[in-house]
Amino acid sequence: MQSKRIKRAVHGVLLLDKPHGYSSNQALQKVKWLYQAQKAGHTGTLDPLATGVLPICLGEATKFAQHLTDENKTYIATVKFGVTTTTGDKEGDILQQVACNVQPEEIRAVLPALTGVITQVPPMYSALKVDGKPLYAYAREGIELERKPRQVTIYALELLECQDNIARITVTCSKGTYIRTLAEDIGHALKVGAHLTDLRRTATATYQIAHTVTLEGLEAMTLEARDALLLPVDTAITALPKLELSTDAAYYFKQGNPVWLPGLIPKGDLRVYSEAGLFLGLGVQLANGRIAPKRVVNL
Repeated sequence: MQSKRIKRAVHGVLLLDKPHGYSSNQALQKVKWLYQAQKAGHTGTLDPLATGVLPICLGEATKFAQHLTDENKTYIATVKFGVTTTTGDKEGDILQQVACNVQPEEIRAVLPALTGVITQVPPMYSALKVDGKPLYAYAREGIELERKPRQVTIYALELLECQDNIARITVTCSKGTYIRTLAEDIGHALKVGAHLTDLRRTATATYQIAHTVTLEGLEAMTLEARDALLLPVDTAITALPKLELSTDAAYYFKQGNPVWLPGLIPKGDLRVYSEAGLFLGLGVQLANGRIAPKRVVNL
C-alpha cells in the first residue's frame, strides 16, 4: 500500500521560468507537488505559448499574490509581419498573407503611437471570463462576443532587431495588457498585418529572468536545495512603504487589532515589521489614524 504524501507548511516566493506548452496552472501544480506544499498560487497568467518569469507563491506568500498580479511586467515579443491569424499568435489559422519587406525604421516610426495609455479590445482567444466561461471557449464554438475596450499602459516599447519580416520587441506594460493584441496593432499600423510567434516574460515587478529556475532544475534538486531557492514572503510587496512597530504594538497587530503610531504615516497599504525586523504582514491606515492589520502572516 502506497503511503500518503505528507504536505508541508512551506513559505516563500519561487521564481519559475515557465516552460513552453505549460499553462500557468499546470506549472503551479508541478511546483506545488515538488515542494510538497500545503498551499500555492501563481501571480498572473502566462499563455502556454509564453515562457519566462512566473512567480509562484507558497504558504503565507499566497496572501500577497494579488499584489504581484497587479504589478508591471516586461516581455520580449517576437512578431511576424505580413501574416494575420485567428488567434493573433502562431497557434491560430492563417487569415491573410501579404507580401512585404518591413524595415526597422518603419517599425520604430509607429511605436510611439502605441506607447503610453492605449485602448485594447481583449481578444476572443483569451482567458477573460464572461458568465463564468473563458472567451476562448466561446471562440472554439465559433461564437464571437462583444468585448468592452479597456485602457492599459505601455511604459516602454523598443525594437531590438528586425530581419526577414520578423522583429523582436521589448515591452514593459501594466497588468491586463495583451501582447498578442499589441503585435496585431503594430502590424495594422504598418498596413501589413502581424501575429505573435514567441513571447518571453523577462520581469514581474522587481523579479528578473536571471534569477529564475526551470522545472527541470527543480526536479534535479533535493528538497533542501529547493527550499533554499525561496525568496522571503515580503519580497512580493517590496514596492509598498515600510513601517516598523514597537514590541507592544507588534503584539497587538499580530492579534488583529489596530494600533496607534505617532508621526506621519503614508496612505494606502503598508509593509509592517517588528523592531527586530520580523515581517508581520500588510497594514493600512484608518480614518482615525490607527494602523489596522489587513493581512497578517504566521511565519
